[in-house]
Amino acid sequence: MSQHDHDAHSHGSVGSYVIGFVLSVILTVIPFWAVMTSAFDRATLFAVIVVTAVVQIFVHLKYFLHLNFTKEGKIDTLSFIFTAIVIVMVVALSVWIIYESVLMMMY
Repeated sequence: MSQHDHDAHSHGSVGSYVIGFVLSVILTVIPFWAVMTSAFDRATLFAVIVVTAVVQIFVHLKYFLHLNFTKEGKIDTLSFIFTAIVIVMVVALSVWIIYESVLMMMY
Protein backbone atom coordinates (compact mmCIF):
# COMPACT_ATOMS: atom_id res chain seq x y z
CA MET A 1 0.00 0.00 0.00
CA SER A 2 1.48 3.30 -1.02
CA GLN A 3 1.37 6.50 0.97
CA HIS A 4 -1.12 7.95 -1.51
CA ASP A 5 -3.54 5.05 -0.95
CA HIS A 6 -3.29 5.55 2.80
CA ASP A 7 -4.01 9.29 2.52
CA ALA A 8 -7.06 8.65 0.34
CA HIS A 9 -8.89 7.06 3.28
CA SER A 10 -10.05 9.63 5.78
CA HIS A 11 -9.56 8.70 9.42
CA GLY A 12 -11.62 11.62 10.63
CA SER A 13 -10.70 14.80 12.38
CA VAL A 14 -11.24 15.97 15.91
CA GLY A 15 -14.20 18.00 14.68
CA SER A 16 -15.92 14.99 13.13
CA TYR A 17 -15.39 12.96 16.32
CA VAL A 18 -16.88 15.78 18.40
CA ILE A 19 -19.89 16.00 16.06
CA GLY A 20 -20.36 12.23 16.29
CA PHE A 21 -20.05 12.32 20.07
CA VAL A 22 -22.54 15.17 20.47
CA LEU A 23 -25.04 13.46 18.15
CA SER A 24 -24.60 10.19 20.05
CA VAL A 25 -25.24 11.89 23.38
CA ILE A 26 -28.35 13.63 22.02
CA LEU A 27 -29.63 10.38 20.53
CA THR A 28 -29.10 8.67 23.89
CA VAL A 29 -30.71 11.40 25.98
CA ILE A 30 -33.90 11.55 23.87
CA PRO A 31 -35.12 7.99 24.59
CA PHE A 32 -33.85 8.21 28.18
CA TRP A 33 -35.92 11.35 28.72
CA ALA A 34 -38.94 9.76 27.02
CA VAL A 35 -38.79 6.72 29.30
CA MET A 36 -38.10 8.61 32.51
CA THR A 37 -40.82 11.22 32.05
CA SER A 38 -43.51 8.81 30.77
CA ALA A 39 -44.54 11.53 28.34
CA PHE A 40 -45.71 9.09 25.66
CA ASP A 41 -47.87 6.00 25.45
CA ARG A 42 -46.21 2.60 24.93
CA ALA A 43 -46.46 2.55 21.12
CA THR A 44 -45.05 6.05 20.71
CA LEU A 45 -42.32 5.34 23.26
CA PHE A 46 -41.33 2.18 21.38
CA ALA A 47 -41.24 4.14 18.10
CA VAL A 48 -39.05 6.86 19.65
CA ILE A 49 -36.59 4.27 20.98
CA VAL A 50 -36.39 2.37 17.69
CA VAL A 51 -36.01 5.50 15.52
CA THR A 52 -33.29 7.02 17.70
CA ALA A 53 -31.48 3.66 17.81
CA VAL A 54 -31.47 3.35 14.01
CA VAL A 55 -30.30 6.94 13.60
CA GLN A 56 -27.58 6.34 16.17
CA ILE A 57 -26.38 3.29 14.22
CA PHE A 58 -25.88 5.48 11.15
CA VAL A 59 -24.14 8.18 13.22
CA HIS A 60 -21.68 5.59 14.53
CA LEU A 61 -21.10 4.17 11.05
CA LYS A 62 -20.40 7.59 9.56
CA TYR A 63 -18.47 9.39 12.30
CA PHE A 64 -16.68 6.60 14.17
CA LEU A 65 -16.34 3.72 11.70
CA HIS A 66 -15.88 6.12 8.74
CA LEU A 67 -18.12 4.10 6.45
CA ASN A 68 -18.35 6.00 3.19
CA PHE A 69 -21.84 5.86 1.65
CA THR A 70 -20.75 7.54 -1.61
CA LYS A 71 -19.81 5.88 -4.89
CA GLU A 72 -16.13 5.72 -3.89
CA GLY A 73 -16.97 3.71 -0.77
CA LYS A 74 -19.18 1.22 -2.58
CA ILE A 75 -17.03 -1.84 -1.77
CA ASP A 76 -16.84 -0.95 1.93
CA THR A 77 -20.59 -0.36 2.07
CA LEU A 78 -21.40 -3.63 0.30
CA SER A 79 -19.09 -5.62 2.55
CA PHE A 80 -20.67 -4.01 5.61
CA ILE A 81 -24.18 -4.79 4.36
CA PHE A 82 -23.20 -8.41 3.66
CA THR A 83 -21.71 -8.74 7.15
CA ALA A 84 -24.82 -7.21 8.75
CA ILE A 85 -27.09 -9.60 6.84
CA VAL A 86 -25.05 -12.63 7.92
CA ILE A 87 -25.09 -11.51 11.57
CA VAL A 88 -28.86 -10.88 11.49
CA MET A 89 -29.43 -14.29 9.89
CA VAL A 90 -27.27 -16.08 12.46
CA VAL A 91 -28.99 -14.39 15.39
CA ALA A 92 -32.52 -14.73 13.99
CA LEU A 93 -32.07 -18.37 13.03
CA SER A 94 -30.52 -19.16 16.41
CA VAL A 95 -33.48 -17.61 18.22
CA TRP A 96 -35.86 -19.51 15.95
CA ILE A 97 -34.09 -22.83 16.62
CA ILE A 98 -34.10 -22.23 20.38
CA TYR A 99 -37.78 -21.23 20.33
CA GLU A 100 -38.76 -24.33 18.33
CA SER A 101 -36.68 -26.55 20.61
CA VAL A 102 -38.49 -25.21 23.66
CA LEU A 103 -41.85 -25.85 22.00
CA MET A 104 -40.87 -29.41 21.13
CA MET A 105 -39.75 -30.12 24.68
CA MET A 106 -43.12 -29.04 26.06
CA TYR A 107 -45.05 -31.80 24.25
